[in-house]
Amino acid sequence: MQIQTLHPKLRDTALLAYNEAVKATPVGVHPIITQGLRTFAESDKLYAQGRTAPGEIVTNAKAGQSYHNYGLAVDFALVINGKTTWNEKDPNWITVVNIFKKYGFTWGGDFAGKFKDYPHLEQKFGHNWKDLLVLYNAGTFIPGTTYVQI
Repeated sequence: MQIQTLHPKLRDTALLAYNEAVKATPVGVHPIITQGLRTFAESDKLYAQGRTAPGEIVTNAKAGQSYHNYGLAVDFALVINGKTTWNEKDPNWITVVNIFKKYGFTWGGDFAGKFKDYPHLEQKFGHNWKDLLVLYNAGTFIPGTTYVQI
């Protein structure tokens, strides 16, 4: 499960929010976590998409600039009657978003500017990505892991 890839400081909260979201959606609708931790290489590949690689632009974050790189973000989708959808206009979408917000997550649909990241939810714990990148590059990790010490 993608939640297990999250920073240890966020896992329990994310699991609580997710379980509540599952209970709050009707039969035939099921939220799923599609991404948790994302490697720097995966971020570079996504950033290239729509720029130097085929596809649509899906992110403005290069490696190290995404909260996914630190296990502090999730992306989600809805499975409706067995089919996965990223339709942020579905009322169940907002139900899931509001539950995660209740647990302190910031929603990518609320991002300032014209780029909205509707599947994205993050919890920064008061850190910006630049601070996290400094900790990462300095090797300031939780002992025995690659999660930055925050």
